[in-house]
Amino acid sequence: MQKFVILLLFALVLSSCGGSKANRIDDYVFKRKTEKAAYIKSYNNALKLWKVPFKEEDVQTSIGTAHVIIAGPKEAEPLVLLHGMDASSTMWYPNIEALAKNHRVYAIDFLMEPGKSVSTGSRLNTTEIVSWYNQIFDHYKLKKFKVIGASRGGWIATLLATQDNSKISKLVLLSPAQTFESIDKKGKAMPALLLKLFPNEKKLKRTLDAFSYSPKKIDTIYKKQFYLANKYAKSNTSMLQMLPFSKDDLKKINIPVLVLIGDHDVINSEDSLEKASEFIPKSKTEKIKDAGHFLTIDQAKLVNKKMIDFLD
Repeated sequence: MQKFVILLLFALVLSSCGGSKANRIDDYVFKRKTEKAAYIKSYNNALKLWKVPFKEEDVQTSIGTAHVIIAGPKEAEPLVLLHGMDASSTMWYPNIEALAKNHRVYAIDFLMEPGKSVSTGSRLNTTEIVSWYNQIFDHYKLKKFKVIGASRGGWIATLLATQDNSKISKLVLLSPAQTFESIDKKGKAMPALLLKLFPNEKKLKRTLDAFSYSPKKIDTIYKKQFYLANKYAKSNTSMLQMLPFSKDDLKKINIPVLVLIGDHDVINSEDSLEKASEFIPKSKTEKIKDAGHFLTIDQAKLVNKKMIDFLD
């Protein structure tokens, strides 16, 4: 683990170097105008993969601008989507049609990652993360709502659900990173770090092969966006503050929770499901066959059905 941390810190140093002053911008995630423009173009292309009508909105908060993609019937129950690391809200393209059928969906780009949310400040601590999301929830007057969180988004969703004033009514965790245990297979997860350190097409392929059971299912348009996120965005050491939750914290979550992991997941193991079952009072857990960490793509149809059945 120590080697993993050292490499991650080294990635942060590398990401802050280079580029002319004229091309630099005041942005936490992106340091150069041309690189951000290339990424946003790929983001917009990936968003075309959504199979439902949607609108994009920017919400001003005290910490920065939150970018929210909204879909589904206006009067339907609200459902908040929290994406995985470097994935952005476009990652929900295999799932959005099913999720938006009977829910008003709010997909939020995390402020400290590549996406369309913008922070000009520094790294957020957990208190600030909770405050930022609550400002978004208050803006949309969400009094009770459901949440789906994938990977790092699952960790954030769990953090929100452990708060005393949580308004979450149901929670779906899709291979949540660092939530119940530390990364299970650090060696197999290493390609993702190497992609961040020294991005190229070969390392992208190795990363997708490690994190997806069926990488050929990943749309090439989305692959490009994911690659540019790793190539151009600032490496994010906030991963280091993502510690597994204690049993006392997990016991605070007194709402229905569904935890799904892939049977070829490099982030979670059977231990994650056991801890969820033991410590979260109203939890339901399941391992998805022939799926890796990217289970929303590997087994989209099956995962969609399980999420909808649980949410309904």
